[in-house]
Amino acid sequence: MPPAMTDVLTDEPAVPSFAELGLGPASLQAIADAGYERPTPIQAQAIPLALKGRDLMGLAQTGTGKTAAFTLPLIERLEGGPSRTRALILTPTRELCVQVEESFRKYGKHAGLGVISVYGGVAYEPQETALRAGVDVVVATPGRLIDHLEKQNVVFDDLEVLVLDEADRMLDMGFAPQINRIVAQVPTYRQTLLFSATMPPEVEALARKYLRKPLVVQVGRRSSAAITVTHAVYPVPQDRKPQLLAHLIREGALDTVLVFTRTKHGADRVVRHLREQGIEATAMHSDRSQKERTAAIEDFKAGKISVLVATDIAQRGLDINGITHVINYDVPTQAEDYVHRIGRTGRAATSGDAYTFMATDEIGMVRTIEHVIGQKIPRISIPGYDFGTL
Repeated sequence: MPPAMTDVLTDEPAVPSFAELGLGPASLQAIADAGYERPTPIQAQAIPLALKGRDLMGLAQTGTGKTAAFTLPLIERLEGGPSRTRALILTPTRELCVQVEESFRKYGKHAGLGVISVYGGVAYEPQETALRAGVDVVVATPGRLIDHLEKQNVVFDDLEVLVLDEADRMLDMGFAPQINRIVAQVPTYRQTLLFSATMPPEVEALARKYLRKPLVVQVGRRSSAAITVTHAVYPVPQDRKPQLLAHLIREGALDTVLVFTRTKHGADRVVRHLREQGIEATAMHSDRSQKERTAAIEDFKAGKISVLVATDIAQRGLDINGITHVINYDVPTQAEDYVHRIGRTGRAATSGDAYTFMATDEIGMVRTIEHVIGQKIPRISIPGYDFGTL
Protein backbone atom coordinates (compact mmCIF):
# COMPACT_ATOMS: atom_id res chain seq x y z
CA MET A 1 0.00 0.00 0.00
CA PRO A 2 1.43 3.44 -0.88
CA PRO A 3 2.42 5.64 2.03
CA ALA A 4 -0.09 8.19 3.25
CA MET A 5 0.71 11.76 2.39
CA THR A 6 -1.49 13.52 4.90
CA ASP A 7 1.12 15.35 6.96
CA VAL A 8 1.26 18.68 5.15
CA LEU A 9 2.98 21.71 6.59
CA THR A 10 2.13 25.10 5.12
CA ASP A 11 3.44 28.64 5.54
CA GLU A 12 4.59 29.58 9.03
CA PRO A 13 4.50 33.28 9.95
CA ALA A 14 7.62 33.25 12.13
CA VAL A 15 10.95 32.83 10.35
CA PRO A 16 13.76 31.62 12.63
CA SER A 17 17.45 32.26 12.15
CA PHE A 18 19.67 29.69 10.43
CA ALA A 19 21.24 28.88 13.79
CA GLU A 20 17.83 27.95 15.18
CA LEU A 21 17.30 25.36 12.44
CA GLY A 22 19.90 23.00 13.93
CA LEU A 23 22.73 23.60 11.48
CA GLY A 24 26.33 23.17 12.63
CA PRO A 25 29.22 25.68 12.68
CA ALA A 26 30.61 24.78 9.23
CA SER A 27 27.26 25.36 7.51
CA LEU A 28 26.54 28.52 9.48
CA GLN A 29 29.94 29.94 8.52
CA ALA A 30 29.33 29.17 4.83
CA ILE A 31 25.89 30.81 5.01
CA ALA A 32 27.43 33.90 6.60
CA ASP A 33 30.15 33.96 3.93
CA ALA A 34 27.40 33.93 1.28
CA GLY A 35 25.74 36.93 2.91
CA TYR A 36 22.46 35.28 3.87
CA GLU A 37 20.90 36.34 7.16
CA ARG A 38 17.62 34.45 7.46
CA PRO A 39 16.19 31.35 5.78
CA THR A 40 13.35 31.50 3.29
CA PRO A 41 10.04 29.87 4.35
CA ILE A 42 10.78 26.63 2.46
CA GLN A 43 14.21 26.44 4.07
CA ALA A 44 12.85 27.19 7.54
CA GLN A 45 10.32 24.37 7.28
CA ALA A 46 12.24 21.76 5.31
CA ILE A 47 15.71 21.86 6.89
CA PRO A 48 14.74 20.77 10.45
CA LEU A 49 12.65 17.89 9.09
CA ALA A 50 15.38 16.75 6.72
CA LEU A 51 17.91 16.90 9.56
CA LYS A 52 15.74 14.39 11.44
CA GLY A 53 16.03 11.96 8.55
CA ARG A 54 12.43 12.24 7.38
CA ASP A 55 11.46 11.65 3.77
CA LEU A 56 10.22 14.94 2.43
CA MET A 57 8.40 16.60 -0.44
CA GLY A 58 9.21 20.30 -0.73
CA LEU A 59 6.86 22.38 -2.88
CA ALA A 60 7.54 26.06 -3.42
CA GLN A 61 7.71 28.65 -6.18
CA THR A 62 10.89 29.01 -8.17
CA GLY A 63 13.46 31.38 -6.70
CA THR A 64 12.54 30.62 -3.07
CA GLY A 65 15.70 28.72 -2.11
CA LYS A 66 14.74 25.08 -2.57
CA THR A 67 18.31 24.08 -3.46
CA ALA A 68 19.67 25.23 -0.10
CA ALA A 69 16.73 23.52 1.59
CA PHE A 70 18.17 20.13 0.64
CA THR A 71 21.91 20.85 0.30
CA LEU A 72 22.32 22.22 3.84
CA PRO A 73 20.84 19.21 5.70
CA LEU A 74 22.69 16.93 3.29
CA ILE A 75 25.99 18.56 4.23
CA GLU A 76 25.15 18.23 7.93
CA ARG A 77 24.49 14.51 7.52
CA LEU A 78 27.63 13.76 5.52
CA GLU A 79 30.15 15.97 7.34
CA GLY A 80 32.77 13.96 9.18
CA GLY A 81 31.55 10.62 7.84
CA PRO A 82 33.37 8.00 5.79
CA SER A 83 34.64 9.02 2.36
CA ARG A 84 32.39 7.14 -0.05
CA THR A 85 29.43 7.98 -2.26
CA ARG A 86 26.63 8.59 0.23
CA ALA A 87 24.35 11.03 -1.60
CA LEU A 88 22.88 11.27 -5.10
CA ILE A 89 21.04 14.30 -6.49
CA LEU A 90 19.18 13.82 -9.78
CA THR A 91 18.34 16.87 -11.92
CA PRO A 92 16.61 17.19 -15.32
CA THR A 93 19.10 19.43 -17.14
CA ARG A 94 22.83 20.04 -17.45
CA GLU A 95 22.41 23.65 -16.36
CA LEU A 96 20.58 22.72 -13.18
CA CYS A 97 23.15 20.00 -12.50
CA VAL A 98 25.92 22.61 -12.56
CA GLN A 99 23.90 25.04 -10.43
CA VAL A 100 23.33 22.41 -7.74
CA GLU A 101 27.02 21.45 -7.71
CA GLU A 102 27.94 25.12 -7.30
CA SER A 103 25.47 25.51 -4.44
CA PHE A 104 26.85 22.42 -2.72
CA ARG A 105 30.38 23.76 -2.99
CA LYS A 106 29.26 27.15 -1.64
CA TYR A 107 27.45 25.79 1.40
CA GLY A 108 29.83 22.88 2.00
CA LYS A 109 33.15 24.66 1.61
CA HIS A 110 33.99 24.30 5.32
CA ALA A 111 32.76 20.71 5.61
CA GLY A 112 35.51 18.98 3.62
CA LEU A 113 33.15 17.08 1.30
CA GLY A 114 33.69 16.19 -2.34
CA VAL A 115 31.07 16.67 -5.06
CA ILE A 116 30.98 16.02 -8.79
CA SER A 117 28.42 16.91 -11.47
CA VAL A 118 27.75 14.24 -14.10
CA TYR A 119 25.95 15.17 -17.31
CA GLY A 120 26.16 14.72 -21.06
CA GLY A 121 27.59 17.00 -23.71
CA VAL A 122 31.05 17.08 -22.12
CA ALA A 123 34.01 14.68 -21.98
CA TYR A 124 33.22 11.30 -20.43
CA GLU A 125 36.67 10.29 -19.18
CA PRO A 126 37.18 12.97 -16.47
CA GLN A 127 33.83 12.00 -14.96
CA GLU A 128 34.82 8.32 -15.04
CA THR A 129 38.12 9.05 -13.31
CA ALA A 130 36.46 11.13 -10.57
CA LEU A 131 33.71 8.58 -9.94
CA ARG A 132 36.13 5.66 -9.72
CA ALA A 133 38.31 7.64 -7.29
CA GLY A 134 35.31 8.14 -5.03
CA VAL A 135 33.32 11.22 -4.10
CA ASP A 136 30.84 12.03 -1.33
CA VAL A 137 28.07 13.52 -3.48
CA VAL A 138 27.09 12.90 -7.09
CA VAL A 139 24.86 15.43 -8.87
CA ALA A 140 23.69 13.97 -12.16
CA THR A 141 21.29 13.96 -15.06
CA PRO A 142 19.71 10.52 -15.50
CA GLY A 143 21.00 9.66 -18.97
CA ARG A 144 24.72 10.19 -18.38
CA LEU A 145 24.53 8.60 -14.92
CA ILE A 146 23.09 5.41 -16.43
CA ASP A 147 26.03 5.32 -18.85
CA HIS A 148 28.40 5.29 -15.87
CA LEU A 149 26.32 2.73 -13.97
CA GLU A 150 26.37 0.37 -16.94
CA LYS A 151 30.18 0.56 -17.00
CA GLN A 152 30.31 0.18 -13.20
CA ASN A 153 32.16 3.46 -12.79
CA VAL A 154 30.04 4.16 -9.72
CA VAL A 155 28.09 2.03 -7.26
CA PHE A 156 25.57 3.19 -4.68
CA ASP A 157 25.84 0.40 -2.11
CA ASP A 158 26.55 2.94 0.64
CA LEU A 159 24.04 5.56 -0.49
CA GLU A 160 22.17 7.23 2.37
CA VAL A 161 20.27 10.07 0.66
CA LEU A 162 18.55 10.36 -2.71
CA VAL A 163 17.34 13.78 -3.89
CA LEU A 164 14.98 14.25 -6.85
CA ASP A 165 15.24 17.92 -7.82
CA GLU A 166 12.59 19.40 -10.13
CA ALA A 167 10.84 16.05 -10.28
CA ASP A 168 7.97 17.36 -12.41
CA ARG A 169 10.37 18.50 -15.11
CA MET A 170 12.17 15.16 -15.11
CA LEU A 171 8.83 13.48 -15.78
CA ASP A 172 7.97 16.06 -18.46
CA MET A 173 11.25 15.22 -20.19
CA GLY A 174 10.49 11.50 -20.18
CA PHE A 175 12.99 10.48 -17.51
CA ALA A 176 10.63 8.17 -15.59
CA PRO A 177 12.15 4.93 -17.01
CA GLN A 178 15.69 6.15 -16.27
CA ILE A 179 14.74 7.19 -12.75
CA ASN A 180 13.28 3.73 -12.17
CA ARG A 181 16.53 2.09 -13.35
CA ILE A 182 18.64 4.29 -11.09
CA VAL A 183 16.47 3.85 -7.99
CA ALA A 184 16.60 0.09 -8.49
CA GLN A 185 20.37 0.30 -7.89
CA VAL A 186 20.30 2.29 -4.64
CA PRO A 187 19.57 0.92 -1.16
CA THR A 188 15.94 0.54 -0.19
CA TYR A 189 16.53 2.00 3.25
CA ARG A 190 17.57 5.56 2.57
CA GLN A 191 16.32 9.09 3.04
CA THR A 192 14.58 10.48 -0.04
CA LEU A 193 13.93 14.18 -0.63
CA LEU A 194 11.80 15.41 -3.54
CA PHE A 195 11.62 19.09 -4.44
CA SER A 196 9.63 20.88 -7.11
CA ALA A 197 7.76 24.08 -7.90
CA THR A 198 4.66 22.24 -9.12
CA MET A 199 3.11 18.87 -8.28
CA PRO A 200 0.93 17.37 -11.01
CA PRO A 201 -0.58 13.94 -10.30
CA GLU A 202 2.39 12.20 -11.95
CA VAL A 203 4.79 13.67 -9.39
CA GLU A 204 2.58 12.67 -6.49
CA ALA A 205 2.52 9.12 -7.87
CA LEU A 206 6.32 9.19 -8.09
CA ALA A 207 6.52 10.35 -4.49
CA ARG A 208 4.24 7.59 -3.31
CA LYS A 209 6.45 5.06 -5.09
CA TYR A 210 9.82 6.22 -3.76
CA LEU A 211 9.19 8.03 -0.46
CA ARG A 212 8.35 6.42 2.90
CA LYS A 213 5.68 8.23 4.93
CA PRO A 214 6.86 11.61 3.65
CA LEU A 215 6.04 14.96 5.09
CA VAL A 216 4.86 17.50 2.51
CA VAL A 217 6.16 21.01 3.03
CA GLN A 218 4.24 23.42 0.85
CA VAL A 219 4.88 27.16 0.63
CA GLY A 220 2.23 28.94 -1.42
CA ARG A 221 -0.47 27.28 -3.51
CA ARG A 222 0.51 24.59 -5.97
CA SER A 223 1.36 25.89 -9.44
CA SER A 224 1.27 29.47 -8.19
CA ALA A 225 3.51 32.12 -9.69
CA ALA A 226 6.11 33.98 -7.67
CA ILE A 227 4.52 36.90 -5.80
CA THR A 228 7.53 39.13 -6.53
CA VAL A 229 6.76 39.11 -10.27
CA THR A 230 4.51 41.61 -12.06
CA HIS A 231 2.67 40.09 -15.03
CA ALA A 232 1.46 41.63 -18.30
CA VAL A 233 0.07 40.27 -21.57
CA TYR A 234 0.64 42.09 -24.87
CA PRO A 235 -1.86 41.18 -27.59
CA VAL A 236 0.12 41.22 -30.85
CA PRO A 237 -0.12 39.60 -34.30
CA GLN A 238 2.41 36.81 -34.74
CA ASP A 239 4.27 38.67 -37.49
CA ARG A 240 4.64 41.77 -35.32
CA LYS A 241 6.25 40.03 -32.36
CA PRO A 242 9.86 40.76 -33.48
CA GLN A 243 9.14 44.49 -33.78
CA LEU A 244 7.32 44.59 -30.44
CA LEU A 245 10.23 42.86 -28.70
CA ALA A 246 12.79 45.34 -30.04
CA HIS A 247 10.45 48.24 -29.19
CA LEU A 248 10.02 47.15 -25.55
CA ILE A 249 13.74 46.55 -25.04
CA ARG A 250 14.70 49.94 -26.49
CA GLU A 251 11.86 52.13 -25.24
CA GLY A 252 11.57 50.45 -21.87
CA ALA A 253 15.34 50.44 -21.32
CA LEU A 254 15.09 46.82 -20.25
CA ASP A 255 18.32 45.77 -18.61
CA THR A 256 18.72 41.99 -18.31
CA VAL A 257 16.13 40.15 -20.37
CA LEU A 258 15.45 36.43 -20.75
CA VAL A 259 13.27 35.66 -23.78
CA PHE A 260 11.55 32.27 -24.24
CA THR A 261 10.64 30.87 -27.65
CA ARG A 262 8.91 27.59 -28.47
CA THR A 263 11.52 26.32 -30.94
CA LYS A 264 15.26 26.40 -31.51
CA HIS A 265 14.84 27.95 -34.95
CA GLY A 266 12.56 30.57 -33.43
CA ALA A 267 15.23 31.48 -30.90
CA ASP A 268 17.82 31.90 -33.65
CA ARG A 269 15.44 34.08 -35.69
CA VAL A 270 14.77 36.34 -32.71
CA VAL A 271 18.51 36.74 -32.07
CA ARG A 272 19.14 37.67 -35.71
CA HIS A 273 16.37 40.28 -35.64
CA LEU A 274 17.60 41.84 -32.40
CA ARG A 275 21.15 42.05 -33.69
CA GLU A 276 19.87 43.74 -36.85
CA GLN A 277 18.27 46.31 -34.52
CA GLY A 278 21.58 46.88 -32.72
CA ILE A 279 20.60 44.92 -29.60
CA GLU A 280 23.18 42.45 -28.26
CA ALA A 281 21.61 39.02 -27.90
CA THR A 282 22.56 35.36 -28.01
CA ALA A 283 20.65 32.07 -28.14
CA MET A 284 20.69 29.05 -25.84
CA HIS A 285 19.10 25.77 -26.93
CA SER A 286 19.88 22.07 -27.33
CA ASP A 287 21.49 22.45 -30.76
CA ARG A 288 24.29 24.48 -29.19
CA SER A 289 27.22 22.65 -27.63
CA GLN A 290 27.66 22.59 -23.88
CA LYS A 291 30.62 24.95 -24.28
CA GLU A 292 28.47 27.40 -26.26
CA ARG A 293 25.63 27.17 -23.75
CA THR A 294 27.99 27.79 -20.84
CA ALA A 295 29.56 30.76 -22.65
CA ALA A 296 26.11 32.23 -23.33
CA ILE A 297 25.19 32.03 -19.65
CA GLU A 298 28.50 33.50 -18.52
CA ASP A 299 28.23 36.40 -21.00
CA PHE A 300 24.68 37.03 -19.79
CA LYS A 301 25.74 36.97 -16.15
CA ALA A 302 28.65 39.31 -16.85
CA GLY A 303 26.47 41.81 -18.70
CA LYS A 304 28.29 41.36 -22.01
CA ILE A 305 24.89 40.72 -23.57
CA SER A 306 21.60 42.10 -22.32
CA VAL A 307 19.24 39.59 -23.95
CA LEU A 308 19.38 35.79 -23.74
CA VAL A 309 16.92 34.02 -26.04
CA ALA A 310 16.22 30.43 -25.03
CA THR A 311 13.92 27.49 -25.45
CA ASP A 312 12.48 25.80 -22.38
CA ILE A 313 15.86 24.23 -21.72
CA ALA A 314 16.50 27.35 -19.61
CA GLN A 315 13.27 27.44 -17.63
CA ARG A 316 14.90 25.28 -14.96
CA GLY A 317 18.38 25.61 -13.59
CA LEU A 318 19.10 29.23 -14.47
CA ASP A 319 19.81 30.85 -11.12
CA ILE A 320 21.06 34.24 -12.28
CA ASN A 321 20.71 37.24 -10.00
CA GLY A 322 19.41 40.40 -11.57
CA ILE A 323 17.23 39.14 -14.43
CA THR A 324 14.83 42.08 -14.61
CA HIS A 325 12.46 40.79 -17.27
CA VAL A 326 11.23 37.47 -18.62
CA ILE A 327 9.45 37.71 -21.95
CA ASN A 328 7.34 34.84 -23.26
CA TYR A 329 7.80 35.47 -26.98
CA ASP A 330 5.68 32.35 -27.52
CA VAL A 331 3.03 31.40 -24.96
CA PRO A 332 4.00 28.08 -23.32
CA THR A 333 1.65 25.21 -24.11
CA GLN A 334 1.75 23.98 -20.50
CA ALA A 335 0.62 26.32 -17.75
CA GLU A 336 3.18 24.89 -15.33
CA ASP A 337 5.91 25.92 -17.79
CA TYR A 338 4.73 29.51 -17.43
CA VAL A 339 5.34 29.29 -13.69
CA HIS A 340 8.87 28.00 -14.22
CA ARG A 341 9.71 30.46 -16.99
CA ILE A 342 8.75 33.56 -15.06
CA GLY A 343 10.47 32.16 -11.96
CA ARG A 344 13.77 33.15 -13.57
CA THR A 345 13.02 36.74 -12.48
CA GLY A 346 11.87 38.04 -9.11
CA ARG A 347 14.26 35.64 -7.34
CA ALA A 348 15.50 35.89 -3.76
CA ALA A 349 12.79 38.40 -2.80
CA THR A 350 13.70 40.87 -5.56
CA SER A 351 11.07 42.17 -7.97
CA GLY A 352 10.78 41.33 -11.65
CA ASP A 353 8.51 41.66 -14.67
CA ALA A 354 7.03 38.94 -16.86
CA TYR A 355 5.67 39.91 -20.28
CA THR A 356 3.77 37.51 -22.52
CA PHE A 357 3.21 38.11 -26.25
CA MET A 358 -0.21 36.74 -27.18
CA ALA A 359 -1.15 36.11 -30.80
CA THR A 360 -4.76 35.33 -31.71
CA ASP A 361 -4.20 31.57 -31.67
CA GLU A 362 -2.65 31.79 -28.19
CA ILE A 363 -5.61 33.39 -26.39
CA GLY A 364 -6.88 30.06 -25.08
CA MET A 365 -3.45 29.12 -23.68
CA VAL A 366 -3.21 32.44 -21.82
CA ARG A 367 -6.64 31.88 -20.26
CA THR A 368 -5.56 28.41 -19.14
CA ILE A 369 -2.47 29.90 -17.51
CA GLU A 370 -4.62 32.47 -15.71
CA HIS A 371 -6.85 29.69 -14.40
CA VAL A 372 -3.90 27.65 -13.12
CA ILE A 373 -2.07 30.54 -11.40
CA GLY A 374 -5.33 31.90 -10.01
CA GLN A 375 -5.13 35.43 -11.29
CA LYS A 376 -6.12 37.55 -14.27
CA ILE A 377 -3.12 38.99 -16.13
CA PRO A 378 -3.54 42.62 -17.28
CA ARG A 379 -3.56 43.27 -21.05
CA ILE A 380 -1.41 46.09 -22.37
CA SER A 381 -2.23 47.45 -25.83
CA ILE A 382 0.47 49.34 -27.76
CA PRO A 383 -0.80 51.18 -30.85
CA GLY A 384 0.83 49.91 -33.98
CA TYR A 385 1.62 46.52 -32.50
CA ASP A 386 -1.65 45.23 -31.05
CA PHE A 387 -4.78 43.68 -32.51
CA GLY A 388 -7.08 45.07 -29.81
CA THR A 389 -7.24 44.41 -26.07
CA LEU A 390 -8.85 41.06 -25.22
